[in-house]
Amino acid sequence: MTKVTSFVLHATGTEKLRGHLAMVVFASLIAGSFTMAPRALPHIDPVSLNVVRYVVAVAAMAGVVFGLGRQKFVWPKAPWRYVVLGGLMAFYFVTMFIALTMTSPVSTSAVFTLTPLMTVGFGLLLAGQTFGPTLFVSLLVAACGSIWVIFGGSVDALLNFRVGQGEAIFFAGCVAHALFAPLLRRLNRGDPQSLATFYILVGTAFCLTLYGLPQIIATDWLALPPVVWVVVGYLSIFTGIVTFALMQYASMRLPASKVMSYSYLVPSFVIVYEGFSGHGWVTASVAAGAIATGLGLIVLYFSPDK
Repeated sequence: MTKVTSFVLHATGTEKLRGHLAMVVFASLIAGSFTMAPRALPHIDPVSLNVVRYVVAVAAMAGVVFGLGRQKFVWPKAPWRYVVLGGLMAFYFVTMFIALTMTSPVSTSAVFTLTPLMTVGFGLLLAGQTFGPTLFVSLLVAACGSIWVIFGGSVDALLNFRVGQGEAIFFAGCVAHALFAPLLRRLNRGDPQSLATFYILVGTAFCLTLYGLPQIIATDWLALPPVVWVVVGYLSIFTGIVTFALMQYASMRLPASKVMSYSYLVPSFVIVYEGFSGHGWVTASVAAGAIATGLGLIVLYFSPDK
């Protein structure tokens, strides 16, 4: 093996490792929203909360890209791409909120575990990303561990799961979410990552605003307590700008199936956050499910990319 070949392989491996680490951070930040968001929801409706978080995220990202980064604003090539990508994320959030008015968070979380497996299919159709038996088995192991965590390690709770209208509506949103990562790679035109993140945020904010305009007008923004704006800040910066950038970074280095598989880590991070915040620790049975999820993702890391 020549020195040049060795260097290229090492660089490629390093880039893939960074992609995996980016998605671990992604899952940890998304999990933080489950701890933060309930503090604001008694004071503002979920749709308005998400609209303002993306408006703030767009403004903050504009300051980073065009202020600190001193990039010149240019219209993106084929701007419809970012309306489509932003529309997918907006559709996911809207269906999630509708579903939560009709069913429980446990049921919606269970439906969400189908997302990585759907991403495998979309990755095959849209990006030509095939998968082997090792990847498929590791996804199944991680999914089973995640489902066990979601249902609190209870067989009875799992058996009592029923598919209703809320679950069906959220399933449609999960299809949109599963489309996002492979479509992001397919629609890539070489835009700088910071600009692409800004455009996606704008597209999401635009679509959410169209949907939530009545709630926005009805909200008394000046009467909101400080806790709402603290939550908006976290959701805007960490689960808005940073998570979009992390997903885009990973999607350029990993197959879509591996990118979305890190969604399985979210319940495990929630367990840790809830424990340290004083809300109590889970049982050993639930912890075993979290460990199974971690083992599945470790196997996924070492499985070959296709």
